[in-house]
Amino acid sequence: MSESAMFPTYARYPITLVKGKGSRLWDDQGKQYLDFMSGLAVTNLGHVPETVKQAIVKQLDELWHMSNLFSNPNQEKAAKLLTDNSCADAVFFCNSGAEANEAAIKLARRYHQKVRGENRFEIITFTQSFHGRTLATLTATGQDKVKEGFLPLPEGFVHVPLHDLDALRAAVTERTAAVMLELVQAEGGVIPVDPAFLKEVRAFCDQNGLLLIIDEIQTGMGRTGKLFSFQHYDVEPDIFTLAKGLGSGFPVGAMLAKQPFVAAFSAGSHGSTFGGTPIAMAAVAATVETIVNDNVPAKAAEASEYLFAELRRSLTDIPGVLDIRGKGLLVGILCDAPTADAIAELHKRGLLVVSAGPDVIRLLPNLLVTREEIDEAVALIAAVLTERAAAKQI
Repeated sequence: MSESAMFPTYARYPITLVKGKGSRLWDDQGKQYLDFMSGLAVTNLGHVPETVKQAIVKQLDELWHMSNLFSNPNQEKAAKLLTDNSCADAVFFCNSGAEANEAAIKLARRYHQKVRGENRFEIITFTQSFHGRTLATLTATGQDKVKEGFLPLPEGFVHVPLHDLDALRAAVTERTAAVMLELVQAEGGVIPVDPAFLKEVRAFCDQNGLLLIIDEIQTGMGRTGKLFSFQHYDVEPDIFTLAKGLGSGFPVGAMLAKQPFVAAFSAGSHGSTFGGTPIAMAAVAATVETIVNDNVPAKAAEASEYLFAELRRSLTDIPGVLDIRGKGLLVGILCDAPTADAIAELHKRGLLVVSAGPDVIRLLPNLLVTREEIDEAVALIAAVLTERAAAKQI
């Protein structure tokens, strides 16, 4: 019998982390790590950012929870910060990225069926995408591995290859409600969407009465060098979703939409007991204020430019390194073979990174990472990949 009382749903690394501050983490043995995972794009301001900590501590003394049947000033403040800094007009708060995407799917369906009076419900997504682990969002995900053993899956989702406009056109029927995509397929290998393709998708949605949903769960909150990744392009979504970096580690998600779609979520149409608690909203407000007031996305863009330059300078000539790709501080190192051994070795040497598929090393430093920390990380990656390449030649 296993010693753990937990379901074995996670293939855990053999490290027990107990403390974090800024870019550093410590395990239960006192060993220090440089964190280039950020809890999978969650701790965008580093571990235990002071402004967010103060806001949460203050709220802990005031009110933890109340029903969403009462007005919540903290929600109003957090929502206003998000709408003032985006193209959205309304926000629905929930607890996770999967729930945010679930809300987006429901809003798209309900808009067509209750506002427009059309029987549209299908969502087109793309192969290699990742949208969550609920039944609806794992069905929306364009990777078969997350669907094994969960049949039958709900109807209403169609997948087409990324960057294949002809396939997208062919997939549309009278039942199609929306197109949903990530602007960097993070879990699918750190694959950025081509800007020209995104513009074509936006135009196609407009021509066919479809909603455009952008999943910003991993790319939002400054991760790509803008507050939201769609702000890099001359394109705006009808709906977009946030989580991960939204609360600096406090669990929270959000679905945001433009005004024409707000009426579809009338009273009683959707809800969440723990969505937008006073504590979560304190974390969100402090996180957004810090990111905006301290111009954190611009700092991330500058750090990204330096990180990409150093990675290309140090890794390009190493055998087995095929590509360095991504956007902002969401970076993938594509290799010619599975990278699990390299990732394990980097962990042993004190650098925490993660995979993005079997052959990609994913880097997700916090958005305030320093050049010295980047130099430290790149040196370790170069050393491990060089030794790995040499070992293969023996």
